[in-house]
Amino acid sequence: MPKVPPPGVSVGPDGVARCWWGDSSDLYRSYHDTEWGRPTSDDRRLFEKLSLEGFMSGLSWLTILRKRENFRAAFQGFDPSAIARFTTRDIARLMRDEGIVRNRAKIEATINNARRSSRSLAAGGSSKQSSWRWARH
Repeated sequence: MPKVPPPGVSVGPDGVARCWWGDSSDLYRSYHDTEWGRPTSDDRRLFEKLSLEGFMSGLSWLTILRKRENFRAAFQGFDPSAIARFTTRDIARLMRDEGIVRNRAKIEATINNARRSSRSLAAGGSSKQSSWRWARH
């Protein structure tokens, strides 16, 4: 008799047990299995994750995952020092980019966060250290 997974767990066609949401599409499966819940010590990857979480507000994570490569291209691979140099011209470019979420407040927040992150990194800090410092409070 097959074993029944606990509530909230789904066993996919590949036989892997995942959170119920992580088995609904190939994008979710990949994200669940390789990224979700895993810490990162890479400042650029952390900045990407935080930025995409901001863009996701009010939307589904699947929407963001589908646009992720477009976001990476539009935001210079989520390099905070590159994004920190974005100007009003870049904001206008991003507002025309149909491959990303075109929300001016979210775009401006990402640029502002990049500027702050760049200052921290230039001072010898890291996004990881800063994030964990805030998480402990």
